[in-house]
Amino acid sequence: MTTTATRPAPERSTGTPPDLSRGALSMRRRVVNHVAAGGIYLALILAIIPLGLVMWTVLSRGAGVMSLDFLNSDIPNSYRREGPGMGPAIVGTLLITGMASLMAIPLGVFGAIYLNEYGKQKPLARIIRLMADVMTGVPSIVMGLFIYISWVLVVGKFSGFAGSLALACLMLPVVIRSSEEMLRLVPDELRQASLALGARKWRTILTVVLPAAISGITSGALLAVARAAGETAPIVIVTGIVFSTNTNLFDGSNTALPAQIFRNASQPFIGAQDRAWGAALTLIVIVVLFTIVSRIIANRFALKER
Repeated sequence: MTTTATRPAPERSTGTPPDLSRGALSMRRRVVNHVAAGGIYLALILAIIPLGLVMWTVLSRGAGVMSLDFLNSDIPNSYRREGPGMGPAIVGTLLITGMASLMAIPLGVFGAIYLNEYGKQKPLARIIRLMADVMTGVPSIVMGLFIYISWVLVVGKFSGFAGSLALACLMLPVVIRSSEEMLRLVPDELRQASLALGARKWRTILTVVLPAAISGITSGALLAVARAAGETAPIVIVTGIVFSTNTNLFDGSNTALPAQIFRNASQPFIGAQDRAWGAALTLIVIVVLFTIVSRIIANRFALKER
């Protein structure tokens, strides 16, 4: 009886050494990586160019107008006149935006706490999220018209507080959504540990959840403030116009830098256009300061958490 040994089939040669194929694959990856990095840098340059042109134009046209007199003096009551200032608009911007922040930020944070800690996926929470998303995309002029109909016509007069209400409506959905996202990033293990130690839910939120998310909440809130400070349409519609400083938000008309930029830039007179450029530069500086403050506060809280 004879046995036939089974021989393994010979391996087919691909014709390409393994080291060569690995080298070609590595080369291809390096080429693709360099092409992708070049595309990213090109996109960055294309994004920086218009931003740089805007900043250069505002700086070159507004720097010649800036002075202490420009920041303190009353607004000329005629667009034909040349010279300063923008004092009432600067004070009005700070007062109106500050009042809007006092209304929108606490309410937005409380709304975010309800959505993330209590509401979860309940029907009411879903409706609030939907309305917040819808309000985020609503044009600012619609908010201005809403406040004009519901407040200015009812009260019977323009006021800085009406402008604060309009800006608060614009800020509220931004604060709600950003704060909810920050609260969502807090690990559930922290909540469970606090509850296991006997703390009630409200105390857990106050002493554990909020401190863990406060840096992101602060940053988002101040960015919403910076965005609201540059809104024009609501201020033009509901605050009226003044030429001297009015520190009372509830009595009399008021003004802000965006409204003065719009009104002066639309005039053909040199003095008015110069004031518009100076007001634009002042507004940019205020927004940059808000942004820097938000970054500093966020970094301070982040260091404390570590």
